[in-house]
Amino acid sequence: MLTQIYTYFTIETIYLWLNFGVIPIWLVLIFFPNSKLNKIFLTSIFLPLIFGLIYVYIFYQLMLLNEDILDYLSIYSGLDELADLFTNELFLLIFWVHFLAINLFLGSWVSRDALKYNMPKIFSAISLILIYFTGPIGLIVYWILRIFFAKKISLYD
Repeated sequence: MLTQIYTYFTIETIYLWLNFGVIPIWLVLIFFPNSKLNKIFLTSIFLPLIFGLIYVYIFYQLMLLNEDILDYLSIYSGLDELADLFTNELFLLIFWVHFLAINLFLGSWVSRDALKYNMPKIFSAISLILIYFTGPIGLIVYWILRIFFAKKISLYD
């Protein structure tokens, strides 16, 4: 059974499932932020569990290659070492899972926070789309817009 799973869940298959799988979640965040579907998937353990399992599976595949995991600490030595590490497709996929998970976490926070301050959907939608593509830039745009609706500047929540 494990052999069948291994042959089905190739790096390319996981990458495609991840990319197509997050699109409906982002659409729910943008268009239906107050829905029950949003609460079930984005405020529960469901998505972190799925991303965590994918992360563990990819890490397991790295372990099967008998590579020294401590060699991955070389990414802190410079950009050249990071670029070399990204030539490994498994490590690149781990990075992509990490990126998607963090952006979804950020998007779900923005969605809930926009509801808390009664922000019009168009403003939260612009911020969420920017977060989907650029992450931190979308957060900055949201924070600037949030100042007008919260009527305060706060460095922490």
